[in-house]
Amino acid sequence: MSSASLIKTPPEKVTVNGWVFYTSTALILLLTAILIAAPQEAGRMLGIAQAWLSRSFGWYYMVVIAAYLVFVVGLAFSSYGKLKLGSKDDTPDFSYGAWAGMLFSSGIGISLLYFGASEPLDHYFNPPEGVAGSQLAARQAVQLTFLHWGLHGWAIYALVGLAVAYFAYRHNQPLALRSALYPLVGERWVKGAAGHAVDGFGMFVTLLGLVTNLGIGSLQVSSGLENLFGMEHNNTNLLIVIIVMSTVATIAAVSGVENGIRRLSNLNIVLFSGLLIFVLLFGPTLHLLNGFVQNVGDYLNGVVLKTFDLYVYEADTAKSERWLGLWTLFYWAWWISWAPFVGMFIARISRGRTVRELVAGVLLIPLGFTLAWLSIFGNSALDLVMNQGAVELGKTALEQPSMAIYQLLEHYPASKVVIGVSIFVGFVLFLTPADSGAVMMANLSCKGGNVDEDAPHWLRIFWSVVITLVTIGLLFAGNFEAMQTMVVLAGLPFSVVLVCFMFGLHKAMRQDVQIEQEQAELAARGRRGFSERLTALELQPTQAIVQRFMDKHVSPALEDAAVQLRTQGLDVQTLLGKAKRCMGLRIEMEEGNPFVYEVSLDGYLAAPSESPSPDETRTRYYRAEVYLHNGSQEYDLMGFTQDQITRDVLDQFESHRQLLGRVYS
Repeated sequence: MSSASLIKTPPEKVTVNGWVFYTSTALILLLTAILIAAPQEAGRMLGIAQAWLSRSFGWYYMVVIAAYLVFVVGLAFSSYGKLKLGSKDDTPDFSYGAWAGMLFSSGIGISLLYFGASEPLDHYFNPPEGVAGSQLAARQAVQLTFLHWGLHGWAIYALVGLAVAYFAYRHNQPLALRSALYPLVGERWVKGAAGHAVDGFGMFVTLLGLVTNLGIGSLQVSSGLENLFGMEHNNTNLLIVIIVMSTVATIAAVSGVENGIRRLSNLNIVLFSGLLIFVLLFGPTLHLLNGFVQNVGDYLNGVVLKTFDLYVYEADTAKSERWLGLWTLFYWAWWISWAPFVGMFIARISRGRTVRELVAGVLLIPLGFTLAWLSIFGNSALDLVMNQGAVELGKTALEQPSMAIYQLLEHYPASKVVIGVSIFVGFVLFLTPADSGAVMMANLSCKGGNVDEDAPHWLRIFWSVVITLVTIGLLFAGNFEAMQTMVVLAGLPFSVVLVCFMFGLHKAMRQDVQIEQEQAELAARGRRGFSERLTALELQPTQAIVQRFMDKHVSPALEDAAVQLRTQGLDVQTLLGKAKRCMGLRIEMEEGNPFVYEVSLDGYLAAPSESPSPDETRTRYYRAEVYLHNGSQEYDLMGFTQDQITRDVLDQFESHRQLLGRVYS
């Protein structure tokens, strides 16, 4: 049982959070209007801003991205890794297989199709250092691609998912970005201006990422249809593709996490894996396997160097700076812009998991497949260009990246069928981030409801429509690259929010561990009184006996304790009355976990005799077991008098208050 959840007052009805909803909506619509009304001037100004950011804050991005990775890996390997995202009695909402599938699909979108072949070729022809078109440039091309899609990005997702889940499921805060600031600014500020600002800006950054995703997705699918059917590349056909993709994504978003998103995740894995295996088996298999092993070695060997590589000592520093801004810094900002909705989605599906499970799952489950995909498709494209004279493929990768993967597949058997399948794979890959993004945007727009309750359908539809309209406007205005630039600029301030997440999460974990240790010591000293003597007599009371005891002694004792606590000006919530298998009280505290005291009628099987006979039947016995905020205290109230139970409640409350005073002082 989850002790902290049983005595909560009924949650508020889910309603729109006006501050967050209207502010973020106005901000994104204003930006879109400016980009559409003055595309050339806006694009020029944003380009100047991006160049300035690359020169002035390139070092900062490198350091902070490394810090995120070190922090989440350090948590996983530390004693904090054993902390559960929920009470110690909570169990995961999803099976391990379903959870792994949704982790896989949450952060792997259609961009992997877009960049799988085109990015290594681009780095081959335009390397940040060295001679373009050389063997060394080819080797470095895949290493750089691995860097951009590797551990650093997934660590950002893990950080946000961990912070949101920890405070939602252990501290009963809303499933929102603001909750991670709780230890730093307190509940008053979290529910006020600071919380509204974080959630609102998080939605703005998320919307930038989702619009970029829809833009890339629509270009990818329309390029495939152009290749397969000769469909004309014009705005009308692009508009049809966008509307169809957005409509299907909206339907999936309305169906929710348990239905649409989970099923799409399973379909993603099957289709994506099938396409990868096909390219591996029908291409230069041995060369691709050797390349994958070497690429992984290059990545791991150079991960520290490349993490901090700003190309300071290159002869053409202007060229290197420009490359850094267009690629590495863009990727870091892009990962950050996706972090709010992917991280919240990870939190939404991870209740009952440990800190270590979440970090390991997010870093390792999608990463292995991502690196395999980039290596196999990247090396296949490089082999065709370098060794088989596929000059057109190299040109396409630079001029129309969305077409590169289809031109690559033209060199394989049954190319038309495979290209058709890859278009469908791209369509499905687009859907999972799109619908989970719409759900998380809607959830951030709301307040009230249970911690894992999703927003109403109309709000999910609203955000899907907004994302669609903004994408259409930017693509047709010819200013989609300006939105990509905005992703980089918006990622800078939100990266500071993620730094605050790290400090808040570490502070809360340290305090929680300290409280658990002190409570364990109190429990070890014991306040078992008559209960211990009853255990010594090996009495095994029936359910009816324990229920009568709870009705006659526990319920009035709890009521008496509530009266005494209310005289101290405390707001005490109670769950009392006869014939209840669980009764207790709850007090919200200004700082830290609420005080919870519950008595639950729990049944156990009696231990077998020393020499049991084959037909021996084990009997059940029952206990009036005490639960606090962190779960069962493993002692029984049977045999306590009413006054002793009241005193136990008051003693436990005083101990809880003293613990919070020591920890938060």
